[in-house]
Amino acid sequence: MTTTFFLVRHAAHDRVGTVLCGRMPGVHLGAPGRAQADRLAQRFAGENISGIFTSPLERALETAQPIAARLEQSPQVCDAITEIEFGRWTGLSFESLNQDPLWSSWNVSRSTNRAPEGETMLEAQGRIVGILERIRRRYAERSVVLVSHSDVIKAALLYYLGMSLDAYGRLEVEPASITTLVVGDWGSKLFRLNEVVAA
Repeated sequence: MTTTFFLVRHAAHDRVGTVLCGRMPGVHLGAPGRAQADRLAQRFAGENISGIFTSPLERALETAQPIAARLEQSPQVCDAITEIEFGRWTGLSFESLNQDPLWSSWNVSRSTNRAPEGETMLEAQGRIVGILERIRRRYAERSVVLVSHSDVIKAALLYYLGMSLDAYGRLEVEPASITTLVVGDWGSKLFRLNEVVAA
């Protein structure tokens, strides 16, 4: 028995690529992000989706809501797929982070480093893989949407592809992208990576 997961990265906010927002509150989609979320809703209109799960952060919720509305479902908030806890790095610009040797170490070896006062990517991987396995048992032979965050999605993919967390940089997961992963008792298969719905 298999379950199809549509792993969706939240749509764009105005600090994407400039600030490590992490779990900071009040990060909302801008106008481009809302347009992306609407396009995602249109993309999923033709899919037979049995459940929609979302990170509790605003940018994820605001991405999930149009999809859920289009499918006439209610999104289920799921703490296990929230962003990595980046601790003291939360809210810092990438420009300033690039001056921090620990940040450089984190990006060289995600498998062994921890964000200061935060969590490891391995811990984040454990969270998302754990919930995917529970969802898989509950939604056998069905499809579900999970709206989450880039590094968390990458952590799940690396697990199911049998790759080290240090290979995270080999995967691209853009804002408002869809990655399609099928998981069964027999193993897993990546059907599509980083699908971006054209405007």
